[in-house]
Amino acid sequence: MPHFILDCSERIMELKSPEQIIQAVYKAAESTHLFTEGDIKVRINPFKYYTIGGTQDDFIHVFGNIMEGRSDKQKADLSRKIVSTLKMMFPEVPILSINIREFEKSSYIKKSMV
Repeated sequence: MPHFILDCSERIMELKSPEQIIQAVYKAAESTHLFTEGDIKVRINPFKYYTIGGTQDDFIHVFGNIMEGRSDKQKADLSRKIVSTLKMMFPEVPILSINIREFEKSSYIKKSMV
């Protein structure tokens, strides 16, 4: 926990390596001190086929999934840090966005809990 899943246009992988992108998002999330070091998970889903308002503009959208309990300000700061990091890496990419979703503690189960 947490999970950051990046959906992006396939061309993003040509601009920077997946490892560079993953590491940048990881470090941005880690810098907030909201998560235990080593618990942050980052994945990338590049898309070859998509449309953005009828165009093939490049894009990156981050789906952040975190455990409930953070304040709105903490979640907004996390979002801002990640998008700011991506904006510095990809100034030419017109669409950079993120949304944060919360897991409910009452229903979240992982392998080590059963």
